[in-house]
Amino acid sequence: MRIVLLGAPGSGKGTQAKLLSAHYRVPQISTGDILRAAVEADNELGKRVSDGIGIDAVTDNLRAPDSRRGFILDGFPRNIPQAQELDTRLSWMDRPLQLALNFCIEPEHLLKRVTGRITCGDCGAIFNRYFIPTEKRGVCDQCGSANFTRRSDDQAKTFSKRLDAYLVESEPLIDYFRAQQKLRTVQVEDDTAQVFETICSVIDADIRPFDKKVSAGDVMTRSPSLTSRVISGGAVERAKVKKKPAASKAKGWESVCSVV
Repeated sequence: MRIVLLGAPGSGKGTQAKLLSAHYRVPQISTGDILRAAVEADNELGKRVSDGIGIDAVTDNLRAPDSRRGFILDGFPRNIPQAQELDTRLSWMDRPLQLALNFCIEPEHLLKRVTGRITCGDCGAIFNRYFIPTEKRGVCDQCGSANFTRRSDDQAKTFSKRLDAYLVESEPLIDYFRAQQKLRTVQVEDDTAQVFETICSVIDADIRPFDKKVSAGDVMTRSPSLTSRVISGGAVERAKVKKKPAASKAKGWESVCSVV
């Protein structure tokens, strides 16, 4: 299986990629992990951080022995030129992408997921003030530490900039993969286990159709306030959409799910 995960920052791509990697026994290729490893190793890629992740770094991972059974791309491609180059190189390998899974989430839920995230500075356990709070306020459930930290890019203002960058650069990828009839959209506001089950159903229906079938209703977005798309014969069809509530005013946020 050869898939790519699309979605706004904080939509849960990394979490689901790890679960899918273990379930299907194929590697998760995370551009963030590649970059961090390069910086720590102080190699040539790490010295070119300002240029972003190069296609060469991703290609090297795709050629690795553990990628022969497939791969899950998380964080790449980030724009149309990267997607086109990726398609070209995978064509050379005779290993084209099979699916592009688009993670859809309501803006208000996304903001709470990101800004509510806290990490134990001692054991690394991750919690969320809104969805996964600690049993005892201010105390880590895993190690009992009170040393919690927050990532700088989880601040509301910083996150808004990250989201704007995603909408401008990465969102056109959705149309790109839709044109190839590879786009599938999954609502990701349920708990992690439910989202994982839904994703597996979509993957199995497309890549392993004789093992499991999925009906159109199984992948329909649940919220009537969002643009809904239903898988139907490999196509993704648009349904009616209601206007975004006035309470959500962040620039561009109405577009986070406008393509699902």
